[in-house]
Amino acid sequence: MKSLGVRAGILSVVLFLAFCLAWQIAVTPSTSSGPALDPEYAKLMGITTVGAQSAMPGPLDVAQKFWDAMKNPFYDNGPNDKGLGLQLLYSIGRVAIGYGLAVLVAVPVGFLIGMSPLAYRALDPFIQVLKPISPLAWMPLALYTIKDSNLSAIFVIFICSVWPMLLNTAFGVGAVRKEWLNVALTLEVGAWRRAFTVILPAAAPTILTGMRISIGIAWLVIVAAEMLVGGTGIGYFVWNEWNNLSIANVIVGILLIGIAGMILDLILARLQRRVTFPE
Repeated sequence: MKSLGVRAGILSVVLFLAFCLAWQIAVTPSTSSGPALDPEYAKLMGITTVGAQSAMPGPLDVAQKFWDAMKNPFYDNGPNDKGLGLQLLYSIGRVAIGYGLAVLVAVPVGFLIGMSPLAYRALDPFIQVLKPISPLAWMPLALYTIKDSNLSAIFVIFICSVWPMLLNTAFGVGAVRKEWLNVALTLEVGAWRRAFTVILPAAAPTILTGMRISIGIAWLVIVAAEMLVGGTGIGYFVWNEWNNLSIANVIVGILLIGIAGMILDLILARLQRRVTFPE
């Protein structure tokens, strides 16, 4: 197993270096002559002007921007000039609130649906209608009714996080082995104790799977929502840097979004392994 991990790590490094090399070659200016272009137009279009670098930065340029951003990530010089770490914290805070509210709603309702065929039949039409709606489609309605961009973004995170957790919880609860429930009934275990000592441990891996799916969707949606509502957040940072034509900072923001999303998923994956036991 360790040998496989080492080989996988080496392969990952090789692929990363090959990608960076191909990237650097792609942005290196060509020596062939061509018609002269206005530098600002070329920068906007991301193409190469004669005798100049491409508007698309290379990996070294992005690495330098990333290092500069990490030197002081939490500065605050006003509404449109905040550190990258501070912007990331705004996004994580919104996701944490919306996601936490979704957990408080989805898990109990999922339990109810999984344990009650009547509740399943009654709620299933509403779930099937609401589930396919794009989370961002709720944004105009949220802005109109709530009249606060920050709370509207949290509401959108809540909406997009509920459905995977709710459905996975209902599936996990409904799939608990009947033998375990029968043993609990034979021992005259009460309903609440049975739910927490038999059903919840058995359904926990499936519930955590839904939570992992939800956190991935929530992190995708918050970036898009912040681009729409503006103000603060990593999504707003990326959009603002694009408006400033700072492509290197856009790429830095994209990399940070990916790294933060990976860390959030790893946290839940580790928690899922801790509640998964062989039968």
